[in-house]
Amino acid sequence: MISFSLEGKTALVTGANTGIGQAIAVALGGAGAHVICAGRSSCAETVGMIHSAEAMDLDFADPMAARDVFADREIDVLVNNAGIIRRADAVDFTESDWDAVMDVNLKALFFTCQAFGKAVMARGAGGKIVNIASLLSFQGGIRVPSYTASKHGVAGLTKLLANEWAAKDINVNAIAPGYIATNNTEALRNDPDRNQAILDRIPAGRWGKPEDIAGTAVFLASPAADYVNGAIFNVDGGWLAR
Repeated sequence: MISFSLEGKTALVTGANTGIGQAIAVALGGAGAHVICAGRSSCAETVGMIHSAEAMDLDFADPMAARDVFADREIDVLVNNAGIIRRADAVDFTESDWDAVMDVNLKALFFTCQAFGKAVMARGAGGKIVNIASLLSFQGGIRVPSYTASKHGVAGLTKLLANEWAAKDINVNAIAPGYIATNNTEALRNDPDRNQAILDRIPAGRWGKPEDIAGTAVFLASPAADYVNGAIFNVDGGWLAR
């Protein structure tokens, strides 16, 4: 029997205070997991929406912030959702904006995966990693050079870690959300021309909701995905099929 249950599992979701991270945390909790809701801002609201949950302060302005998180407790599922974005024309983009995005979106993701992988291998219990990639893991985008570079990197690291860790019973996969109504896309939605151009391209005819991502995260975290390795699931309303 295929099981999507996460009963008895503990999941850590980064960037769980709002948006996609919050929706994933709530869904994992609904599937039976105890959820550690991590963020640089308060996750109290998210914790209050889940039967069994706790908050953790993690600020990936320090890319090594999670290096000790997995050493003293058993965590079965890691969802790397935390991310930031900076917008400017490529000719004007600053080094500080480049570094800030790459540190949070890529460097922190890798070293959080590394710390989780070490702990899981030491226990020999297996585990699941779900990275949040992007449509810009496949496309170039506009005015977001460091975000695009970081999300291409997330896709590559997902495949590399799957290659190294699949035989060690650690499944590493990613979700590439489409255009989702979150804080990161507020500027696009507030621009009438860009908003309409985006809607015209989406076969589903609407912006996605954070909850649209959550079911795929539950699947990838569950026993139902035990033979899924190195995959990047587009959850985009059909954008990439257009």
